[in-house]
Amino acid sequence: MEKLYRSWLFCPANNPKLLYSSISFAPDAIIFDLEDAIPVDEKDDARDLLVEALQTIDYEDILVLARVNPLYTPFGEKDVRALVPAGLRYIRFPMCDSIENVNALDKLLTELEKEHNIPVGTVKIAAALETPTGVYNALSIGQHPRVFALSLGAEDFTRTLGATRTHRGLELDYARGKIVLESSIAGVLAIDTVWAMMSDKEGFLAETEHIKNMGFVGKACIHPSQIDVVHQVFTPKQEDIDSSLRILEAAKMHGIEKGGVIKLDGKMIDIPVIDKAERIVKLAQAAGLIKREV
Repeated sequence: MEKLYRSWLFCPANNPKLLYSSISFAPDAIIFDLEDAIPVDEKDDARDLLVEALQTIDYEDILVLARVNPLYTPFGEKDVRALVPAGLRYIRFPMCDSIENVNALDKLLTELEKEHNIPVGTVKIAAALETPTGVYNALSIGQHPRVFALSLGAEDFTRTLGATRTHRGLELDYARGKIVLESSIAGVLAIDTVWAMMSDKEGFLAETEHIKNMGFVGKACIHPSQIDVVHQVFTPKQEDIDSSLRILEAAKMHGIEKGGVIKLDGKMIDIPVIDKAERIVKLAQAAGLIKREV
């Protein structure tokens, strides 16, 4: 069954309560943060807390990642060496600028997998593109076999670009479009950046709809209250589900699943329309909105 990757909730790893309670918010993914959210003098303790959580808490079907510190810091390699043996299988890799960065993390992961009898290639990477260089190199980064997602980090991106992050976010559209396009080419997930203006719920909804229409499959969240909005936007509407089911039934009836054209409700139905309908139905099944096989 299709897995949902709509909401990616950031939680600081130095908060023991959140390590346990974050599962109750029911995001599709949790990113336990060891980087920006953690003061330097708390990084070792936060790492230890996360190691213990990974070994004792059942996060069920929620995707669990750790945003480790960059490898060029004194903490990055320590994070990876402690978390992989503890069971971490997904890493949010910050400030990823190039394939060389990914290769360095890949080398470390391969060493650890061999050392701990984990099949090589098991640990996957969600690369955070947070600089103009990272966005420029999106395709080559996304094509690395360990990378399963590309994410935009807007705050650092606009800072390093010398741009101002505005309410409407027009300054991000090129970077977003490039990441979506090249994620699609590489066959990996495209995940959008956080919305920091917590009081502006309408703005958050508008931005989430905008990035969904661009082609992103999910969005990072900095507060549990944002999860429902993200799910609302990324979960198929009932009318779209009904329409998609009718399209698939008609395609099957007329034998055009692999080619051909028919007319349905005054619209031409061909392979691109059928493919879109299949994606909607798979997402609806993953969300529990369709109980039967189609």
